[in-house]
Amino acid sequence: MSGPRKPARHFELDEGSSLRGIMRLGTYLGVTLGLSLPQLALLLLRNRGRSLLPRFYHRLTCRIIGLDVEQRGTMSRAAPTLFVSNHTSYLDIPVFGSLIEGSFVAKTEVSRWPVFGWLSRMQRTVFVDRKRGTTHRQRDDLQRRLDAGDNLILFPEGTSNDGNSVLPFRSALLSVAEREARGQPLTVQPVSITYTQLNALPMCYRNRAYVAWYGDMTLGGHLWTFTRLGRARVVVEFHPPVLMSDFRSRKELTQHCYQTIAAGVDKALSGRAPD
Repeated sequence: MSGPRKPARHFELDEGSSLRGIMRLGTYLGVTLGLSLPQLALLLLRNRGRSLLPRFYHRLTCRIIGLDVEQRGTMSRAAPTLFVSNHTSYLDIPVFGSLIEGSFVAKTEVSRWPVFGWLSRMQRTVFVDRKRGTTHRQRDDLQRRLDAGDNLILFPEGTSNDGNSVLPFRSALLSVAEREARGQPLTVQPVSITYTQLNALPMCYRNRAYVAWYGDMTLGGHLWTFTRLGRARVVVEFHPPVLMSDFRSRKELTQHCYQTIAAGVDKALSGRAPD
């Protein structure tokens, strides 16, 4: 999830409460441990609850760590759906997890992260190796999950960014959309995610670094800083779903998703009301 770009400068914590941070992180760890065993049992039993419990967990996580989620638009109810979104931070995971019953697509390195790698496995994350020559195998792995009726959440930027813009999308990551899923054209829904307020005030370019995680920022330090603050508002807009058959090529589909999502981010950043 960390990207190649570095922030212009590191921000210094000049506000927030250490007590709040300790209480939030302690509560988060307690909830995580308390729900891990039930989720493990559901996974072993292959019970449908293995997809429902993570939504409940992520909703609790958002409330605990201070994320207020505003949903706009209508979420696709087609099963399966490939949700395509921009990527700002590891905070995107609980936000999307609280709304979508599905699994994330993440790079292989995430599986080796302390705690978060374990949590991602518990949500049946699909790990992909982005080395050259592995695209065919990755597409097959994604196809098996889609054929099983599982929704997938994909970040085609390939990395997180500073939250002020959207990086170009990699069309190779959408190659799975060229195939049918369960005998039907795959539904693809662009989704934009934008962090708009911090402590009820509009989030400007400078303080967006409190939520965006990119460059050489450390995960632990960033999470500690964020949990010490008040509350952040995040706008998630579900744009009209499309089919691969609506486009002449995968690159055209990728460009449509990029333009739609970039426009959604720009609208949320400007404070314009939803259409």
